[in-house]
Amino acid sequence: MSSEKKKKGPVREWLDALVFAVIAASLIRWLFLEPFTIPTASMEKSLLVGDFLFVSKMHYGTRTPQTLLQVPLTHQKIWGTNIPSYSDAIQLPYYRLPGFSSVERNDVVVFNYPDEFEYPVDLKTNYIKRAVAIPGDVVKIDEAQLIINDQVAENPEEMQFSYDVVPNRMLNAEFFEEYDINRDSYHPFNGMYVVFTTPTIAKQLEKSPVIKEVKIRIYEKDNGDPDIHPDGSYYGWNRDNFGPLKVPAKGWTIDLTEDNVRKYAFTIKNYEGIEDLRIEANQVFINGQKQDTYTFTQDYYFMMGDNRHDSLDSRFWGFVPEDHIVGKAWFLWLSLDKHKSMFSKIRWNRFFNGIH
Repeated sequence: MSSEKKKKGPVREWLDALVFAVIAASLIRWLFLEPFTIPTASMEKSLLVGDFLFVSKMHYGTRTPQTLLQVPLTHQKIWGTNIPSYSDAIQLPYYRLPGFSSVERNDVVVFNYPDEFEYPVDLKTNYIKRAVAIPGDVVKIDEAQLIINDQVAENPEEMQFSYDVVPNRMLNAEFFEEYDINRDSYHPFNGMYVVFTTPTIAKQLEKSPVIKEVKIRIYEKDNGDPDIHPDGSYYGWNRDNFGPLKVPAKGWTIDLTEDNVRKYAFTIKNYEGIEDLRIEANQVFINGQKQDTYTFTQDYYFMMGDNRHDSLDSRFWGFVPEDHIVGKAWFLWLSLDKHKSMFSKIRWNRFFNGIH
């Protein structure tokens, strides 16, 4: 006597479909593509606030999970709450599957913010910047011009700086919109306007009959900024005049001179996975033993935003370790302008644009 297999009820079918969808979405997000939204203006005008894009995990190789105990499709918190979405009780070592390519100079890269030590590496906040220098490169900035390995670097097509714009009358939002300058990219200051825009648009502003002067805001040389990494005050470095500073590469051995300790001790201590390391009087001690040299165990990258005067990047918090790399910013799939309403919010011309 045969018995028919019990038919699933609608609730069971719905639950099965939901579980399948979550598993499939989690696998796609982990192995292939992860959605990302541009939250700040640090990459304008190359990428705009309100751009939605896909990050390719395949290009550089997918990282295997390090934090195993995590609610699927979450990052740091459970949606809409401040409840942690993970437990760091189990942490696996870093490993990356083979990819199509390595990070190349000028790639737009999504990575975990290195200076966020309260989270496991793979759950640090995602940032997006341009990899202006790769392992072994020497970075220098001279009056806001990036120089790599003693060669003037190729500037991003839509790179922005900040300018003092002096008008002969008050300016309104409509005036700035004519020059493709959004409401978050300018503000009044002491009878003028500080404007973030491209050099091309700055030249167009100079020709306006209502503008008296347009002047780029460049910090003077030797005007050291204490917020600049590794020690802007000591070296006299600032956002516009920086370096030279070599980007560490896996296998590179340095002498631990006072100068190199000042430049690289922060990186060694925080990203090289050494448990017992201390720094005293510009000397490095590992497991209680003073070190005269050090060999780096992974590659590092120097990241900068295309909006060069409105970006917190490697100039401020240092190198990005290879194990913090999430993936390559690949293409846009949606773009919304928060200053517009209804259908005018949609930037149709940005749909499915590749990211360069």
